[in-house]
Amino acid sequence: MDIRALRYAVTLAEELHFGRAAQRHYISPQPFGRHIQRLERELGTQLFERTSRRVTLTPEGERLIAEARTLLDTVDSLTEGNRRRTADENLLTLGVLGFGLAERWRDLTAAVHGHDPAIAFSYAELDLADQYEAVRSHRVDVGIVQYVGPVDGLVFEHALTMPRVVVVPARSSFADADRLTEADVSDSPWLPTALAHPALEAWSGPAADGSHSRGALRHPAAIPSAVATTGRIALHAEAASRFYPHPDVRFVPLDGPPVEIAVATRATDDRHAIAAVRHATRLLG
Repeated sequence: MDIRALRYAVTLAEELHFGRAAQRHYISPQPFGRHIQRLERELGTQLFERTSRRVTLTPEGERLIAEARTLLDTVDSLTEGNRRRTADENLLTLGVLGFGLAERWRDLTAAVHGHDPAIAFSYAELDLADQYEAVRSHRVDVGIVQYVGPVDGLVFEHALTMPRVVVVPARSSFADADRLTEADVSDSPWLPTALAHPALEAWSGPAADGSHSRGALRHPAAIPSAVATTGRIALHAEAASRFYPHPDVRFVPLDGPPVEIAVATRATDDRHAIAAVRHATRLLG
């Protein structure tokens, strides 16, 4: 049995709404619903009553959801306990989205090592689609991510804010603009980029189109080259002009909400090293 499907069922029992429950796991309602249907087939019973207006638990569903919560608590406890037994408490796997903290990385590590010089990091690359789930699922201990709002199970410490830009081909009519608005570029062809959270779609505005397509870009470093190759435009943060320069694109300031970079950790992770990272991130401000 797929543990992930059990998590989906528990979330649906809490929300009693397929759309909201799917959002909490960063997938669309259609595949979320298929996981629920498959679980019901495996269990041989209907967990939820669905109508066009509401979702309710069946009596059998109430019993099985209670058992699923107990099972998931046990699984999470085993996972965390095994990680604590086998991992170096001072070695943290750091997941980084794109350029991460940009020029502030040395400041963060200096603050961490001022708290405890023994703390060390191993590196893992995050992408736009899995930046939150990588932390929640224990693939990384710490994530440097784009913050757009709360995410179940995670604690965020704000690290820095920077303006957003639109990446345009150098031959584009926008290339020489001092600043653009969403209205200026709303009808332009956008490069589809993968988005991990509904709030990211709201933040992206017109750039959100195509974010769930199979060919959506997942890595911020690839955006300038993709813009140059396709002639489409894309959103990025201001630091991209320094970390991902490309002779055939321009980075033009774009009005709208800025890019918020945060350090994400699991809410249940109370290790000394994690506390040091959270404290060091707060010092950046």
